[in-house]
Amino acid sequence: MTFNTQNLLVITYVVTLVMFLKTYCRIQQALQWWFSRQSLKLFIEAKKIHDGLLQESFTIRRSLDLLAQDNLSLTINKTREYLKQADNFHHALVQLSDRLFPAYIQDSLPLALECLLEPWLTSNSHLCFHFDIPPYWRYEPAEQSLIVLRALEELLILTLSHVSVPTSIFISLKQQKNMGQLMVQITYPDQSTVIFYSTLRELKYLCESFRFLTSGTCFCRKQNLSITCYFYW
Repeated sequence: MTFNTQNLLVITYVVTLVMFLKTYCRIQQALQWWFSRQSLKLFIEAKKIHDGLLQESFTIRRSLDLLAQDNLSLTINKTREYLKQADNFHHALVQLSDRLFPAYIQDSLPLALECLLEPWLTSNSHLCFHFDIPPYWRYEPAEQSLIVLRALEELLILTLSHVSVPTSIFISLKQQKNMGQLMVQITYPDQSTVIFYSTLRELKYLCESFRFLTSGTCFCRKQNLSITCYFYW
């Protein structure tokens, strides 16, 4: 083996090692970001349980204690109040269950998507949503669908949470041969907003995490006033 060949092999090895380390660091940062986001969600849910559901359950329990001590004091208004507390408690538990493990996710990804998007539709009048979501979908493991839903949720949080002006969102779910495709196009009212959100480092982390967790593909493009993100898996 000649000296030049040895040098070439060493250079090739070093370049390959450097590329590997760069890729490893990028994926590591993306997954650390993903885990921190999911950990934050769990912390928020735990706080909601502590500050909301536990306090509500204590109130209901105390009301029942008082009722047991003197049922003669029970009035129609009191009955309605207790029933309302019980209904609120039940509704909060349903919402908590859906946040931890979205409804329909084991049976239908389109229905699970609709449930995920419902709070965005009812709480953000300045956001205009348009959909192209099929009524039926192929079978796939719930854990795979959960990654897709979480990725969509993170994308919406990153790009819409602090937007207070009219914004258009188009969401499309399609099957491309053996691959699923989720496309999200967000159109902002001005160029400065597009530039700000399109250059978020977290968008790159989101795409890297999705690619690694699903063995699929994810990328985002900016064109005019729109940011379009594609998820393939």
